[in-house]
Amino acid sequence: MTRERIYLFDTTLRDGQQTPGIDFSVEDKIAIATMLDDFGMDYVEGGYPGANPTDTEFFKQTRTQKASFVAFGMTKRAGVSASNDPGLRALLDARSDAICLVAKSWDYHVEVALGCSNEENLDNIRASVEAVVASGREAMVDCEHFFDGYKANPAYALACARTALEAGARWVVLCDTNGGTQPPEVREIVAAVIAGGVPGANLGIHAHNDTGQAVANSLAAVEAGVRQIQGTLNGIGERCGNANLVTLIATLALKETYSSRFETGADSEKLQELTTLAHAFDELLNRSPDPQAPYVGASAFATKAGIHASALLKDPRTYEHVAPESVGNLRRVMVSDQGGKANFINALKRRGISVAKDDPRLDKLIAIVKEREATGYAYEGADASFALLASRTLGTVPDFFRVESFRVMVERRFDANGNLKTVSEAVVKVVVDGEVMMSVAEGHGPVNALDLALRKDLGKYQSEIVDLELADYKVRILNGGTEAITRVLIESTDRTGARWWTVGVSDNIIDASFQALMDSIVYKLLKNRDQIGLIAAE
Repeated sequence: MTRERIYLFDTTLRDGQQTPGIDFSVEDKIAIATMLDDFGMDYVEGGYPGANPTDTEFFKQTRTQKASFVAFGMTKRAGVSASNDPGLRALLDARSDAICLVAKSWDYHVEVALGCSNEENLDNIRASVEAVVASGREAMVDCEHFFDGYKANPAYALACARTALEAGARWVVLCDTNGGTQPPEVREIVAAVIAGGVPGANLGIHAHNDTGQAVANSLAAVEAGVRQIQGTLNGIGERCGNANLVTLIATLALKETYSSRFETGADSEKLQELTTLAHAFDELLNRSPDPQAPYVGASAFATKAGIHASALLKDPRTYEHVAPESVGNLRRVMVSDQGGKANFINALKRRGISVAKDDPRLDKLIAIVKEREATGYAYEGADASFALLASRTLGTVPDFFRVESFRVMVERRFDANGNLKTVSEAVVKVVVDGEVMMSVAEGHGPVNALDLALRKDLGKYQSEIVDLELADYKVRILNGGTEAITRVLIESTDRTGARWWTVGVSDNIIDASFQALMDSIVYKLLKNRDQIGLIAAE
C-alpha cells in the first residue's frame, strides 16, 4: 500500500520567536535552521525579512540545503499595487525558496484590522500570490483566524482560501490563530473546505495550543485530508505555544493508525535523533528540557519500583506504548543497561566514533556520562564535549598543551576622569612541549579576559586557533543560593562555518567557563587534524 506524504513545516524561527523571553540572534537562527534541515523538515520558516535587523541579515542567503527556506510576510496593502508595496518587495528581495503570505480570512478582522472591504482583501491575496509565483518562488498563504472566520462567515473564509489556490498558491494553510477550536470542529471545517473546492493535497494546518489541543487538532486535520502540518520544536510560541512538531513527528511515525497510511521526511534513523534534537534545542534556549514531554522527556519512559517496574523487566511492552530507543530516549528501570548501550552506540556513530557493544570501555563511558549528568552536565547540547569525553575514554587525545594555572581578577575603580569602571584581568600559565608561557589579558568581564588570555599564546599551535571565535555563551544556575552549581554552555565557530558546543559545570562560574573554553580549543585542534571520531576508533 502506497503511503501519502505529510509535509512538515517548521515555524520555530518565526512563530516560535514570539515566545516570551525568547529572542534569537542571527547565530541562533543559523544553528537552529541547520538542526531542522539535517533532521528532515520539508520547510523551515526563517522569519519576516525587513521587519527587524536580525531577520533581514538572516535572509541575505539561503540557510538550508535540503529543506525549502521560507520567508514570511503580509499580503500587499489595499490601494497599493503589488509592485509598489514595500513589505511585499522585502519578501521578494529576500533569499528564499518559498514565501508564506499571511492573509485575513475572517471578515471581522478585514473590517477592524485592515480597514478595507472584503473584495479588496481578496484582491490583495490574489495579487500577492501572483507576484510570488511570478518571482519563481513557491507560494503559500496562511489564512489567519480561518476557523473563527469560517464559523462567523463560511462563504467568505472559503472565498479567501479558494482565491489563494486559484492565484497559484501551492499551499493554503488553515490557521487556528486564537487556539480555541476543538478537534471535531477542525475535522468538520476541513472537510467542508475540501468539499468547497480546495483539495486536501493543497491544505495545511497551523494550530495554536490555547486549549492544550494543538497536536490533537493537527491530527484531526490530517484525518480530514490536510497534508501539511505546521508547528514548532517543543511547541514553543506566543501565549500557550504551537503544535509540538516533536510529538507529531513521533506519533505519525510510530502509531500504526498513521504510519500505515502516511510518511514524512524524517525516516526511522532520523527518528532516533528526536530526543537529542528536542534537548539540544532547549539547551540552546538555555532552559531545562521538560521531563514529562511525550516521547523525549527524561520521565517519558521512567517507572518507579513496584508492580510496574516488575512487569517492565519481564516485557517492556507492558508499560511502554513505544520502544524508547525508537526516539533516542532511555528506559530508566532495567536490570541490564543494553538499552542504554544501544543509544550510546548510536550517539557515537553519529559522531564518527565506532565501538563494539561488548567493549568494556563503552561501559566505562556510560558510567562516566551518567555520573557527570547527575552533577549537572548535559551533553545533548554539547556535542564537542561529548566527542572529547568519548575519545578520551575509548582511546586517547593528544596532550597539545597543559594549563598549569590561571588567575582572574575583577577590580572596580575610578579612572583618571573620575568615571567608575569595572576592569577584568586574567593571567594564564600554559605549558607547550615543556616550555612555560604566561599570558595576561583584559576583557569585558572575567570570562572574556580568561578566554583572551588562554588563546593569546599557545606556542606552535597559536596559528591554528586564530580563526576560532566564541559565538555564544550561556549560563544556567542548577540550584539556588550563592553556592549554586553553575552550568556554562559555549558555542564556537571557525572560518569553515562549522559550529560546536562545549560544556562546563562547577560551583564556580569561572571554573565552569574554563572547562568549556578548554574543550573548545582542544576540539578545534583535533578538528584541524580531522581526528574527531578517529581517535576512539583506533
